[in-house]
Amino acid sequence: QLQLVESGGGLVQPGGSLRLSCAGSGFTLEHYAVGWFRQPPGKEREGVAVVASGGARNYADSVKGRCTIYRDNEKNTVYLEMNRLKPEDTGVYYCKTTNRNRDYWGQGTQVTVSS
Repeated sequence: QLQLVESGGGLVQPGGSLRLSCAGSGFTLEHYAVGWFRQPPGKEREGVAVVASGGARNYADSVKGRCTIYRDNEKNTVYLEMNRLKPEDTGVYYCKTTNRNRDYWGQGTQVTVSS
């Protein structure tokens, strides 16, 4: 069964940091592009960062310089490290990959940035 499982969310104060994890099972993530997305309260889901199978990375303008996406292939996991968090980073964070033209999403992990 192909599955993605996110973890690492939580409540953090503005200026703080979090590292989100996206663990794959049933497929080897290093062979696929993996993206992180978020859905702020009352808003549409939006892209945050993506790492291609070849390693190229892209970030949304809103997180450039504050977030890093990277892989740990031994753990079959893709991480999103977020620093200098802002209240507008609040939302449910999802990872996604595509296999044989089908999208696979994790269940999401909540990130709340608040004092």
